[in-house]
Amino acid sequence: MNPKTDWAELFFSATGRIGQVPFTIAAAVLLVGVAVYQSAFQGPIEFVAGIVVYSAVGFMSTCVLAKRLHDRGRSGWWAAVILLAVILVWPAPYGFFDFLAGIVVLWAVVDLCIMPGERGDNRYGKTLFRTKATI
Repeated sequence: MNPKTDWAELFFSATGRIGQVPFTIAAAVLLVGVAVYQSAFQGPIEFVAGIVVYSAVGFMSTCVLAKRLHDRGRSGWWAAVILLAVILVWPAPYGFFDFLAGIVVLWAVVDLCIMPGERGDNRYGKTLFRTKATI
């Protein structure tokens, strides 16, 4: 990521586009944050603080996912399907529906972390936070 990354724009706005590397870093930060929160808080405080924490993480995840989906030329509404699948398989999948959700998560990882975005401008605007890949 370049040194002028606007973190507020990255995590709190669903408009625009982002590339693979910033998306992967932002997703990892959010997943590690949830894992640290879940390991640090137990009991009643987890429920009370969880409402705030999970709401904030859900909002930020939606914004980051929507930007990456926009970069791939898809509607940001697909973020709802991906987030539901992540919730179903977190922390460990169990049962048939979790298996299906795991397939959705696997598809999302391949599609959003590995596949390149659309070249040039698309209907969602210019790419924000794009890093130059050297071959």
